[in-house]
Amino acid sequence: MSIHVKNNIHWVGQRDWEVRDFHGTEYKTLKGTSYNSYLIREGKNVLIDTVDHKFSYDFIQQLEQEIDLNEIDLIVINHAEEDHAGALSVLMSKIPNTPIYCTENAIDSITGHHHHPEWNFNTVKTGDSIDIGNGKSLVFIETPMLHWPDSMMTYMTEDAVLFSNDAFGQHYCDERLFNDEVEQNELMEQCLRYYANILTPFSPLVTAKIHEVLGFNLPVDMVATSHGVIWRDNPTQIIEKYLEWADEYKEDKITIFYDSMSNNTRMMADGIAQGITEADPNVAVKIFNVSRHDKNEILTHVFGSKGVLVGSSTMNNVMMPKVAGMLEEITGLRFKAKKAGAFGSYGWNGGAVDRIHARLTDAGFFTTVSLKTKWRPDSNALETCREHGRKIAREWALQPLPKQAEAGVTATGSTQPKTVTISRSESEKTDTSHSVTTEQDQKMICTVCQWVYDPEFGEPNQDVEPKTPWYEVPDYFLCPECGIGKEVFEPTE
Repeated sequence: MSIHVKNNIHWVGQRDWEVRDFHGTEYKTLKGTSYNSYLIREGKNVLIDTVDHKFSYDFIQQLEQEIDLNEIDLIVINHAEEDHAGALSVLMSKIPNTPIYCTENAIDSITGHHHHPEWNFNTVKTGDSIDIGNGKSLVFIETPMLHWPDSMMTYMTEDAVLFSNDAFGQHYCDERLFNDEVEQNELMEQCLRYYANILTPFSPLVTAKIHEVLGFNLPVDMVATSHGVIWRDNPTQIIEKYLEWADEYKEDKITIFYDSMSNNTRMMADGIAQGITEADPNVAVKIFNVSRHDKNEILTHVFGSKGVLVGSSTMNNVMMPKVAGMLEEITGLRFKAKKAGAFGSYGWNGGAVDRIHARLTDAGFFTTVSLKTKWRPDSNALETCREHGRKIAREWALQPLPKQAEAGVTATGSTQPKTVTISRSESEKTDTSHSVTTEQDQKMICTVCQWVYDPEFGEPNQDVEPKTPWYEVPDYFLCPECGIGKEVFEPTE
């Protein structure tokens, strides 16, 4: 069934209520999605995009009810992914000589998907246009890496409709087609989720391309997306939102996510969160267990946060797998101008926290002091977690709070990470001191069992006095835990 869009433009797409996974399983489409295809009937009949390949035959059957396929004069493919151009093979089997207008990069993608290099491809570049009759033209605008190299938008003059491809869309399925017909909060939530999880890495390109399009001084009365609703009521609102989101967007919010083997790290997360809200009641704190929550929701909150705290139990001296996976996703999304810190509980060693800290630094975050707790946090350790949260709240406040904490944020890529470690004996003193690593106080870690030599305490059982730097430790020194010599020790972070 077609839906009238404007004048001689009709929607001939497909709703997909059931889809829950996109891009493999990387994006959860909790609200389904739509594949928006548009039929323009002017002096020339133009089809803009098709639908996902699994709906190919349904699409052709419905399209044939709208128009004799042989009367389609040209096909515009704004994007070659299967959810946009998936029905091309079936369509072109019926009208094999119909011209296809697309970018040069799209030819490679379309041929790679469909294996028909003989199709009648016509390459276009930014500013190229084609007359479709009745005083109207289609103007093409290349948008490489938004979010594929082949992407472009198509603008229809006179009707002032921008067929925007993936930009400004949402994975959002509703029986109603236009933005003023659906629930507004739900719509904007899906728009933000879509941007945060798909377009964030390309934010500098988003800003540049929007300004380029606006530079054409073309009126925009409607934005016809490839997924979700069409923007007909105040269509520039979503363009303004994109400019806001692309500009190192952050709210007064801190996101905490973790995974925990025995709930010890969860207890730390709760304590840290309590401390944050005690010090700054106005900040929003969101807590997620990565094993229980939708990862795209977590990433959306990270995108909107001023800072993120990542926690993990230590398993085999590394972080929990789901935390590692989330950090890999975050690294790829390239969030900007955000702060971060690591925390976690451990038993024999605390390697997970150190790895999280390093990963966050590599991902471009401004990293702050880490926090480790040995075994299950007792009341003193939990108070240290709360104090850690209070300090984070003061350090990360967007506006100065009444009580200021000492600075603990290091520049991105710092080689001087700081860690607060709470053990059973130390928790009784609630010691939260930390120092900058120097040659004199460089800690060394046994790469076999992860025991750490701390010059502050030395090793009295082997007559190594406190304050003894590693280079003065005798060569006969043996690791107290595994009994192996100095040659297996390396500097800690």
